[in-house]
Amino acid sequence: MKSRLAHPGKTPAAPRAAAARTGWKRWRRLTPWIAVAAVVAACSGPGTDQTTPAQAPAAVGKLNSVAVVTHGSPGDAFWNVVKNGAEAAGDQLGVRVEYNSSGDPGQQAKLIDNAVAQGVDGLVVSMANPDALRTSIEKAVSAGIPVVTINSGEDKSAAFGAIGHVGQSERQAGEAAGKRLSDAGKRKMLCVIHEAGNIGANERCAGATQGFGTAVTLQVDINNPTDAQARIRGALEADSSIDAVLTLNSQIAARAVDAVRESKSKAAIATFDLNDDVVTAIRAGSLLFAVDQQQYEQGYLPVVMLKLYRSNLNSVGGGHPVQTGPAFVDKANVDVVAGLVAQGTR
Repeated sequence: MKSRLAHPGKTPAAPRAAAARTGWKRWRRLTPWIAVAAVVAACSGPGTDQTTPAQAPAAVGKLNSVAVVTHGSPGDAFWNVVKNGAEAAGDQLGVRVEYNSSGDPGQQAKLIDNAVAQGVDGLVVSMANPDALRTSIEKAVSAGIPVVTINSGEDKSAAFGAIGHVGQSERQAGEAAGKRLSDAGKRKMLCVIHEAGNIGANERCAGATQGFGTAVTLQVDINNPTDAQARIRGALEADSSIDAVLTLNSQIAARAVDAVRESKSKAAIATFDLNDDVVTAIRAGSLLFAVDQQQYEQGYLPVVMLKLYRSNLNSVGGGHPVQTGPAFVDKANVDVVAGLVAQGTR
């Protein structure tokens, strides 16, 4: 650092000694703050993007209300379990939880905006289409509302300013599912994507392909289940070498079971996510296994995280997603899990 002296030159011994003592005192006063800065820098970890928006500082206080806004269709069995988890946490912690959902990204963004306008104390959001929600989420962060993302969009969570993410690493889960099918002796897999533009579904198929090897993908529309079943049947009839079908949604799994029967294919079927039909199919041997991401936790844990953040400024995960899966349900454990599915917690 350059000297502030306009005309540097030799300094008499006494003033030099005095200056040295003054500088040492200043250094001692600064040392603790330099150490704190070093710890903060170290905790950010390698590769941390310092340009991403940070969560606005929140005043320590009570968490009274939480809005949960997901991308699932209202009444969907999977998202009902998420809702059950969030509401159970709210009841236990004394927090009012309002749950809303929409499969349309634009409408989901509006639901987030409405929650922010109402001044909720915390926000939980699933991000199947992160870019469509970015502006709304960042507005919430700027307003000092802590955000926890769930289920989808973990790669964008921190960049948008969320304090944490709760969910399943879709690529990792897909890879595990693909490997299971490969270990079962299957050689060609059909991966059925049920929702266009869903980043989580694409990650699942990409991971499954990596874990399995040879795979083809098929796009269907979950909102048209009859057509989805026909498309799966057509793919099996057109290529008899397909001996494994992986669906990414429990509702489509039931359609795949019917499609395999109608096409007289001998393909084994596996799926992501649980519902009563999936449990019944696993018991009957129509489904090999289900990848369970334990979505009850995706509703429950974020409310706890927001409560801890509001009351004690705690963070969870150390900058990494809190993983809820993959867990697997097959014939070995389906009878135990079935009762939990029936009560709406699995």
